[in-house]
Order: sequence, then structure tokens, then C-alpha cells
Amino acid sequence: MTNVAEQLNLTELSSFRNLDEMYVAAKVCRACNLCKSRTNVVLFRGNPQAKLMIIGEAPGQNDDEQGVPFAGRAGKLLDKILESVKIDTENDVYICNIVKCRAPGNRVPTPQEVAQCKGFLDAQIQFVAPKLILLAGNTAIQNVLQNKNPISKVRGKWCDYKNGARVMCIFHPSYLLRNDSREVGSPKWLMWQDIQEVKKELDALNGSTT
Repeated sequence: MTNVAEQLNLTELSSFRNLDEMYVAAKVCRACNLCKSRTNVVLFRGNPQAKLMIIGEAPGQNDDEQGVPFAGRAGKLLDKILESVKIDTENDVYICNIVKCRAPGNRVPTPQEVAQCKGFLDAQIQFVAPKLILLAGNTAIQNVLQNKNPISKVRGKWCDYKNGARVMCIFHPSYLLRNDSREVGSPKWLMWQDIQEVKKELDALNGSTT
């Protein structure tokens, strides 16, 4: 499997038959230099059958150490945000990142690193087949939607995506940690509006009125 993974062009991965096959390939991937400094390949947490997917930027230090995305302070805040509207973090959502390995110093991944990981993310979207996708932060927005507008201009609005999914851009939890105000119009206040809208759409998909 190592040889196969190394030989594949990871910008054109379309031959995975299921998520497990993709996970195996990702864990031995050495397509870019991020493999040299990683502790773990960080693939996902949550439910692969979830209707809601959240895509972040890249693993941080805690994620790299534990092998799961959003494992640090930003992840704890994300969990609180979801739990505040009774979105179950184990059953109702599938969480992943644009790239699967931590960039040194938690820097933003380069376009080349993102391109080498694109096939893995594409496979996750294909096989999870979420109805709703949240893009957390500018890096996710720019690379999934090819939209370079600031997040303040695009957040909180649903737009159509491939395979019938709908996408909303949201603030990354790490940004909310740096902007702690809860005043009307603040990032945290706006996030509260956005997550209530997400809950409403998720309930509609589940046939719930709660």
C-alpha cells in the first residue's frame, strides 16, 4: 500500500472504493514535505454517516499528537458551540481538515500541500455525502469554494455545492478564541446566529421541529 500511495497523483485520486481504503492510503502518504514532521496523520472524528460535515484548515499540535482534528482549545470551543444547539459531536457531525498533516509551527498550508491532499478531502466529501458542509476559516473557504473574499463578507449564507450539498462559511474557532467579545455584531455573536441557522437546517433534514 505504501508503494501505491507514493505512486498516485494525489490531486487526481478518484479510485478509492470506500473511506477505509482512503484512510489506509492517507496514513502512509509521503506526497509532500509535511510527512517529515508529522506525528500522526489526522483524518477525522465524528460520524461518517452524518448529514453535517465541518472542514477546517490543518491539524494543530494537539491534533497531531492525538491523531484527531480539533483536539485542542479551538476544538473544545467548537464542541461547545455545537452542543449549545444540541448538535451531538459524535453522531451528528463529521469533522475533518483541508490537509491531513500538521504544518510546522501551525503555519498555513501552502497551495502545493493543499493540492497534494485534495484527493483525500474529495474522497471524504464523496463517501460521507453530507447534506450540509461548514467551512471553518479562510483557508477552507478559499480552497473548497475558490473564494478569496474575507470571511466577514461570506459567512452565514448557504450556497449550493456539488452532489446536492449546501455550504456555509463560518469563523474558525481559533479566531473566536482571539476575539472574545459577545457584543452584538461581534464574531462570537455572529457565530451564534450562524449555528442556530445550521441547527434549523439540520432539524429540517431530520424531520424534527425541535
